[in-house]
Amino acid sequence: MRNANRYQISIILALIGLALVGAGLSVSKFVSGSGQPQFVRGGSGGEESNGIKVDIEGAVGHPGVYTLADSARVKDAINQAGDLAENADRTWIAQNLNLAAKLSDGQKIYIPAVGEAGKVASEKSGKININTASASELDQLPDIGPVRAEKIISGRPYTRVEELLSKKVVGESTFEKIKDKIAVY
Repeated sequence: MRNANRYQISIILALIGLALVGAGLSVSKFVSGSGQPQFVRGGSGGEESNGIKVDIEGAVGHPGVYTLADSARVKDAINQAGDLAENADRTWIAQNLNLAAKLSDGQKIYIPAVGEAGKVASEKSGKININTASASELDQLPDIGPVRAEKIISGRPYTRVEELLSKKVVGESTFEKIKDKIAVY
């Protein structure tokens, strides 16, 4: 009997503790309203995405601005614009345009006609288009030799000239020397 009295206080305290834990769980379930998890869609301010807008011009069936899914690729934009026109420079496209590249909002894609690649845009601005220039044209830039010219070509397409840095095609000092002489069209 003495042993029972000794453990009686411990048993009572243990039972009270279990009752408090159970009550706490019941109260938290009651306050949350349900035992089901609540999922909240991520995003900016809870707004749903309306897709991205892409401007596709040049030798396509229907040039213009199109709204595409956030996950759209260059090929999707070309399809949306009525596919390639008959006069599209398919050789230039095969060599310079990554049809699987993911698009970003506000991006412009220009599909040149046969014989047009690199000429029109460069004549207008006096800058070398890093998306269309040949290795010999790129080689004319300061600190750009045949090896760096090939690195620039293999890193295509570019949406901004700063991608030469982010893709680690050229270093900071070389970029500073060429940034005013290059463009992306």
